[in-house]
Amino acid sequence: MISEQDLKEIESLGSAAQLARVEKLLEGKESPKPFELGLCLALKMAVEIQSGKELGSDSGKTVALWMQKYSPELVEQAIPLAKQFFMNPEKIATRIREGLLNG
Repeated sequence: MISEQDLKEIESLGSAAQLARVEKLLEGKESPKPFELGLCLALKMAVEIQSGKELGSDSGKTVALWMQKYSPELVEQAIPLAKQFFMNPEKIATRIREGLLNG
């Protein structure tokens, strides 16, 4: 699981560095939490937008890979969390912190 300390370190980085850090934390993890995948997906989408790529060009491939690796229910829970990041970043941050504390 991503720890509170990991989250604080991630918050201090740029989007691409944040994404790399989250991906490394998730690497090889058999049972990630939905909020962990949602955070990763949101960061991947942010990097796409910042680099001028079409939204979904990389993130869509990631979701397709996750559907093969994880349960569809897990991935389907992660997608709305990623969308909430853009609509209300404070709300998703609160949910992530709650997940860390209850995790």
